[in-house]
Amino acid sequence: MGVPEIKRLSRDTYTGTTTSVEIRSPVKVTGVERMMLIAQGGLQRQLSAFFGRSITVERIYTKTTPRGAGASKDHPIHQERQVHLVCGPKVVCVATSSVTVTSPETERLLLDEKFALGQIFRHLRADPEFLLLNVDSQIVAGKRELRRTYLLETEGIRCEILEVFPDRDMFVLGEAWLDMVDEDSWESSSGSSE
Repeated sequence: MGVPEIKRLSRDTYTGTTTSVEIRSPVKVTGVERMMLIAQGGLQRQLSAFFGRSITVERIYTKTTPRGAGASKDHPIHQERQVHLVCGPKVVCVATSSVTVTSPETERLLLDEKFALGQIFRHLRADPEFLLLNVDSQIVAGKRELRRTYLLETEGIRCEILEVFPDRDMFVLGEAWLDMVDEDSWESSSGSSE
C-alpha cells in the first residue's frame, strides 16, 4: 500500500479544522458526480441516500480461482466478478471487479457469506486505501455514461474496480429518472445468476 501522490487523480486532505477533496479529471463533473466518484467502498450506501430508495446488488457473474488451503499472502485467491447495482426498475451502476483476498476472514466473507465488496469493508470496519485511476464519459446508445476505475485496498483484500453509471441524467433528475420509462435503458435483469 502507499501510492505515490503523483499518480492520484483524487486527493483527500484534512487538518484539525479543514477538509479538502480534489478530483483532477479531463471530464467535467457535477457536485453529485464528484461525491459518487470518491466513494470508497460505500457507493451502494451513497446511491441509496441519493435516490431515497434501497439499492440491491445483483450478481451477474463470478470466476474464482481454486481455494486450496485458504487465502494467505503466499496463496491469494483471485476473483473476477460483475454486479449490477439496482434501484427500483433500473440498473444505476455496473461494477466489474478484480479482487484478491489474502486472509481467511475476507475469504469467508467474499466466498462463503457472499458479501458485496462495500459490505466487506463495512464489516471489517476498514477505511480502505483509495486510488482513483481514471474518470471518463462517453455516449453509448444515446446516453451519457460516466465511468471510473479505482483501487481499494486494506489488510486482506485488494480490489480493482470499473464502475459504469449508464446515464448521467440520473444525477440530475434523481428519483424522477428512476420513474422514467425508457426502452433503451439498462433495465434490471431480475433472475440473473452467477
